[in-house]
Amino acid sequence: MRRTLLMALALLAVSLTAGAQTMVVLGDSYVANHRRPKSETWHYQAACNLCLEYRNYGRNGSSVAWDRQRFGPRMVQRCLEMTDTADVVLVIAGHNDATLLGNNRDSLHQFADSLSLLCRRLQAKYPHAAIGFVTPWHVAKPGFEPVIKTIHRVCKKQGIRVLDTRRCPIRVEDSDFRRTYFQAPNDYAHLNAAGHQLMLPKGEKFLKKLLSSRRHASSSTKE
Repeated sequence: MRRTLLMALALLAVSLTAGAQTMVVLGDSYVANHRRPKSETWHYQAACNLCLEYRNYGRNGSSVAWDRQRFGPRMVQRCLEMTDTADVVLVIAGHNDATLLGNNRDSLHQFADSLSLLCRRLQAKYPHAAIGFVTPWHVAKPGFEPVIKTIHRVCKKQGIRVLDTRRCPIRVEDSDFRRTYFQAPNDYAHLNAAGHQLMLPKGEKFLKKLLSSRRHASSSTKE
């Protein structure tokens, strides 16, 4: 009896895994989680809550537009190495690009062109997936405002939903807030476990919208 029950449970687990939707997350240290486990991130926890198989393609120091000797190829190239199947694709990027470009107008054009190429490559690789983009925090330094505006402009043109973190509960310029919710008091990028918990409801809501849009598109196609 016990053996039969165990076999039934094993078969159920296999069937659930086989039917699970997959989410891939591409990005920088917002995705890799810097020096903390990936399991602390809001996107990992949201994937668990939504019963999504989770694949993390985050790399500390990674950039959308520029190869970096210490941190490897730009995301435009790295996206080609990701798994070939996904139901949801989440890109969380732009912080390192903003830091690198500063006030340089030519660099901003390069970022825009690279972002557009990244979007097109993701859409070609995952034609049936829901794709979303999460902006970097709105740091009060040169480069961040134009990068966030460019993300909105390019993604709108490509039909990609954007989660603007300016509308999230993360107050990156508040030193007391960073002391409590970031990995270090002078850290302007990396949430700690408490910070990810604070971000989780907003991030999970965004993922639900992506999943809903995918289901709607799928049913429309069948009709």
